[in-house]
Amino acid sequence: MRQFSSILNGLARSLRGKNSGNDDGREAAEAMAKDAKRSDLILRSSGSVNVDGSNNFASVFSKRGRKGVNQDCAIVWEEFGCQADMLFCGIFDGHGPWGHFVAKKVRESMPSSLLCNWQETLAQASLDPDVDLESDKKHQRFHIWKHSYLKTCAAVDHELEQHRKIDSVYSGTTALTIVRQGDLIYVANIGDSRAVLATTSDDGDLVPVQLTVDFKPNLPQEAERIIQCKGRVFCLHDEPGVHRVWLPDEESPGLAMSRAFGDYCIKDYGLISVPEVTQRHITRRDQFVVLATDGVWDVVTNSEAIQIVSSTPDKAKAAKRLVEFAVQAWKKKRKRIAIDDISAICLFFHSSPLE
Repeated sequence: MRQFSSILNGLARSLRGKNSGNDDGREAAEAMAKDAKRSDLILRSSGSVNVDGSNNFASVFSKRGRKGVNQDCAIVWEEFGCQADMLFCGIFDGHGPWGHFVAKKVRESMPSSLLCNWQETLAQASLDPDVDLESDKKHQRFHIWKHSYLKTCAAVDHELEQHRKIDSVYSGTTALTIVRQGDLIYVANIGDSRAVLATTSDDGDLVPVQLTVDFKPNLPQEAERIIQCKGRVFCLHDEPGVHRVWLPDEESPGLAMSRAFGDYCIKDYGLISVPEVTQRHITRRDQFVVLATDGVWDVVTNSEAIQIVSSTPDKAKAAKRLVEFAVQAWKKKRKRIAIDDISAICLFFHSSPLE
């Protein structure tokens, strides 16, 4: 309970003098983001983040494909919400004519919105006599983060639809994010990017653990929802095995994922922006997690990815090395297909060598 108390005290200090309105909370969260940027705690480009005293080390790299402008983007925010033991990171894969604008807009608004909703949910839970934060902290923390993520994603998608300068009718983005809070990570996924954990087995081998589901339209539960909403799921003749989502009476838009922000042309036909939220307790066996867009996973296996990252002597170059490996794999395995944008975040859990 001590950590919850310190968090609540910190939030009270940051919001002192403000009322409990959502707008004030959002402004406070956005102010925290600006302060963090000035303090070099936020990275929005290729590079690395390693704050003194932190257990985290993040390597980020993104490379434009051969389809035009790079529609991938990423963010790493150390000391998320002014909490020394928290980190937020996310990777976003835009698509459609305005995809790069959509991805960057979601990257900009999602962390502050999540922080605001987390603050509110945590404060409400602490005041609820039916909620005992001390009796089952792990369960209560997860419930708070899941509720915060669900509320955030709904709000971000609504804001995007109302945005006057970004046309998201036929454009959208995926969003894969992680919050690390002490020895727990919370993973929220919308779309077909993927998070893979590298952990040490009982035999001492490094093995991959996939933390997310690739939300493709042909997954049974996804296809069932889309079809119930009158949408269609099928492959084009020249793309066997690539299932896409289509409008009832048009050969459009042909999305290769079943969840995304934006894409309002098909939101009434089964596409949703609801995240799958999961948690995992991090132990000394867990080395790092890789977050990457489908440009990596289309040509690189989970095992290959963790071996590439773990064998990179300089952690700061781990994401770049993985992306460059994926580029070469595209050239060998998919010679007739234009290379996709490829991006990755490698988040190491222990900034010092393992004992």
